[in-house]
Order: sequence, then structure tokens, then C-alpha cells
Amino acid sequence: MIGISKLYCGTVEPSDALRYGRSSSNLPSHLLQFSLDKKPVVVWNITRQCNLKCVHCYAHAKSTPVDDELSTSDGIKLIDDLAHFGAPVLLFSGGEPLMRKDLPELAGYAVTKGMRAVISTNGTLITEQAAKTLKEIGLSYVGISIDGMEDINDRFRGVRGAFNSALDGIRNCMTAGIKVGLRFTINKKNFLEIPRIFKLLEEMEIPRVCFYHLVYAGRGSTLIEEDLTHEETRSAVDTIIDHTQQLHDKGKEKEVLTVDNHSDGPYLYMRLLKENPARAREVLELLKMNEGNNSGRGIGCISWNGDVHADQFWRHYSFGNIKKRPFSEIWADVSNPLMKQLKEKKKYVKGRCASCRWLDICAGNFRVRAEAITGDVWAPDPACYLTDQEISEQ
Repeated sequence: MIGISKLYCGTVEPSDALRYGRSSSNLPSHLLQFSLDKKPVVVWNITRQCNLKCVHCYAHAKSTPVDDELSTSDGIKLIDDLAHFGAPVLLFSGGEPLMRKDLPELAGYAVTKGMRAVISTNGTLITEQAAKTLKEIGLSYVGISIDGMEDINDRFRGVRGAFNSALDGIRNCMTAGIKVGLRFTINKKNFLEIPRIFKLLEEMEIPRVCFYHLVYAGRGSTLIEEDLTHEETRSAVDTIIDHTQQLHDKGKEKEVLTVDNHSDGPYLYMRLLKENPARAREVLELLKMNEGNNSGRGIGCISWNGDVHADQFWRHYSFGNIKKRPFSEIWADVSNPLMKQLKEKKKYVKGRCASCRWLDICAGNFRVRAEAITGDVWAPDPACYLTDQEISEQ
């Protein structure tokens, strides 16, 4: 996760994170990526059921419920363990998390245990009453997925009317006083929509947007040919940076992040080095604090059946199940070779990643993409768009 607005527009300084001691338990949400202890943000896919049919769903969500979902009591035990372990954030996802009737109970319980509860949703089920309920339980944030304007979004979502229903969900969250933001997965069919997403942010006064690079997992594994070329990716990132700065200059500051491609960090730094060398030095310090990809370390995932994964895209590999062992034990158990390697992945990456001068601030980028293309989890990430010259020593 690369905070474009934080880094490029100077809304965060290195001293901001240092002031809190860089402890996950003390850092406010917008600074968590700079924590020192890297206590995992945990994504809990509480259901596989969904009311939409998104073509890029990493969870292979279904319209009908599955039989092996964790029960409410299982969820309470899980939250107790996560809170004791020190996980700062529990992100409820799916499928569509609002398909589970006990979502408010579970999220509310996480809040009472001192965690920040957030949800990732398609937004279509957030009625006025649902938004009020989510506000009452103390939900910190709602991320609503949109893949472009109406026609493109509804084509991706597989249901006509999904776009307008999602906008209603955004309005209902804002009326209820819940912080809300957009989630946008970049691909060939929608990257030209990025300026229109920024226009939507401005017009609706939405405070946050996360632009996700495509990960080849779940139904997303069938869209490899729809991923951007390296040149298209560079253009998309430049567009995101430029529009973030334009809003900042207009006094309409938005929190803008890119997710799932840590090449964005060095790319932004090298751009700043030409434009504002003093700020570039500060950005480099912040990127070193960020430490790049944190799958298996600073982010983890629990599936609807209790399986523990390195992140939400690693469903083909489980480290164990919370019905048999607590998440905290599974996460800390480095007797599993892959878990041990993920905790210190910079030692194991191969090829151009191993000699890359940005390894300390990228950590080898996304291993799932490398495995999807080459069959080798430690091969270079094919979505790294930095040139050989840019990654070599200077």
C-alpha cells in the first residue's frame, strides 16, 4: 500500500510516524503502514456468498451460502485471539460481508476489544438503516468497490444497477457519519476511467480512494491478459499522481493510495527526485518504514471456513485452521517453511528482484503473481514495471 497523497503531496512527514513510536497499537489508521512491529492487519472473509458476479473476484464468490462458514461463536473466539495478539485492524470482507446477518454483532465486538473494524463491500446493500447500525457499532471505515462509471462498473459486477446502488450506499454512509472510500481495481478495460473516478471523489466529497493493481488469483487469474502493460501501468500511476496533486492544489485533499504493486514506491520517489529532491529524501525515509509487501507478516487473511492465508490472494495455501489452533499461534509458527520465508522474503527472491536496489522498500513485490505466471513463488513479479536501468545501482 503506497500512500500517494501522503508521499507526493507531503501530507505526512517521517516525524509523524516516529512521534507514536511506530507501534501498531498507538499509530492512527493513516500511519499504520509505517509501523515498526508489523502486527498483522487481518482480512476476514466472513462469507463466500455475494449478491453480485464480479469477473475479477479473488474469492470465487457464489450466490448461495456455503456450509462451512465460521459460526458467530467461532468469530467471537477469533476476535478475542486477534485482540490479545495485538492485530490493530480487522477488515471484514467476503464475498459480500453484509450478506451475513451477524456482521454488526461481530464488528461491534471487535470494536469493544479495542480493534479498528472496517469493511470491504460492494456497497449495494448499505441501506440508510444499515449505515446507521454500522455507525452505532463504531465501524471505522467502509471501502466500497467501483470499477468505473455505470456501464463499465455494471459489466464488471455482472448486475445491472450495481453502480447506482453502490452510490446510494456511499451516500448513506456519509449521511450516517461513517468514513467511506472507493476501491478500484485497475485493468485494460477501465484504466482510462481513472480521471472520472477522481471527478466522482470531488463531486461527492468522498475522502479516500484505493487503486488496486490486478492480482492473478481467484477469478482474477483468468484476467491475466487484461492486466496493463508496463507502459500502461506507468501511465496509470502518473495519472493517479497528477490528479491527486490537482485536488490538493485546489484545497480538496483526498487520501489516495495504490495497492498491490510496490513498484509504485520507487517510481514515485524517482519522479520526485526530478521535481522536488528535498521531499524525495523524506519520501525515501517513509518508504523504508513501509518496507514494501507484507504478505505473511503485516497482513494476513482468514477464510470463511477458518483457514489462515498469507493474504487474501493466497487461498491455494493454508497454514492451518483457527478451529484447530488460534490464529496467533499459526501466524507465529515459523516451523512452516513458507511462513518462515515470508517473514524474511528478501532473502529468497530470485532474478532481478534479488539484485534490485529497491528491495528494502519493495520486499520483492507480490509473490502470488510470480507464482501464477512462472510456477515459482520466488521468481520476479511480472507486474514490476521498473526498467533494468531503474533497478540497478547508480
